[in-house]
Amino acid sequence: MNNQLILKAARGEKVDRTPVWIMRQAGRILPEYRGLRKKVKDFKELVKTPELACEVTLQPVEILGVDAAIIFSDILVIPEAMGLPYEMKEQFGPFFEKTIATQSDIDNLRIASEEDLSYVTDAIKLVKSALNGKVPLIGFAGAPWTVLSYMIEGQGSKTFSTARKFLYTKPELSHQLLEKITESTINYLKAQIEAGADMLQLFDSWAGILSPDQYREFGIPYIEKICSSLGEDTPMIVFAKGANFALKELSALNCDVIGIDWNMEIANVRAQVPNKTLQGNLDPALLYSDTAKVAAATTSMLNTFGPDRHIANLGHGVYPDTPLDSVKAFINTVKEHRFE
Repeated sequence: MNNQLILKAARGEKVDRTPVWIMRQAGRILPEYRGLRKKVKDFKELVKTPELACEVTLQPVEILGVDAAIIFSDILVIPEAMGLPYEMKEQFGPFFEKTIATQSDIDNLRIASEEDLSYVTDAIKLVKSALNGKVPLIGFAGAPWTVLSYMIEGQGSKTFSTARKFLYTKPELSHQLLEKITESTINYLKAQIEAGADMLQLFDSWAGILSPDQYREFGIPYIEKICSSLGEDTPMIVFAKGANFALKELSALNCDVIGIDWNMEIANVRAQVPNKTLQGNLDPALLYSDTAKVAAATTSMLNTFGPDRHIANLGHGVYPDTPLDSVKAFINTVKEHRFE
């Protein structure tokens, strides 16, 4: 592979410069994506058509010059593969017509297999062939708690109070559902590795809305099971947004990289997670600033992290209306930065 910066950084090896990619880099920040999106019926058609998913995955590599591609997909392909379909409504987000509420609902779910998600692995194979070793390809899945939260709530939420109520009032059912999601996710990620993914990321987007005790019971153990089931050859990133309270537990995970959001202080995380590469953590909203301010803030972030064990990224996904010039300023500043 021509550019192995992100793989080396993940493993704690010395690199000539800090590698960079952006969560949600394949998407609405790019005019090329918006043009393609207009030609299809809906978001899920892009996800489920390997040739289109491949095209979208490759766009930021060519246009932005990032150091890794990430397969274009969605974390909610797992519940759908388990038998709980969803819609992606314009200007609304994900929506489940049926949600999980009872023992029979859980019993009716299946553990997803590689065959259930072959459209994703087919897309990975196409991307790997098209990249031809240019940069690594990142595969991903949602962490079990975050996936469960949508299966219970039925849609996005500021509080996910229905899902959190389920954890408190039906803990046994919660663990049964989390176990099924976890087994499905392990099958899915193993299939991604087999198809050619060079690196993996678990997105626990709603980790931070749980109490520390709840996250220790319903979050961390299932992430650890996934990490420990995938072997040592493929670097793993765990991104638990808002989980400042769980740094000790995150540091003990069998993974290589911990993603941190923009609310986490870098020095504090370094002190509590000394054994992992860190990924992040520029505030996505800062990219609404002019390019000079973006460059200055990016340089400051890089110097705070230092030259070792860091993958530059935002502290969450890039917002859809972010100015493209600011995105490019962030990426180019990282690529041009050299430590004295």
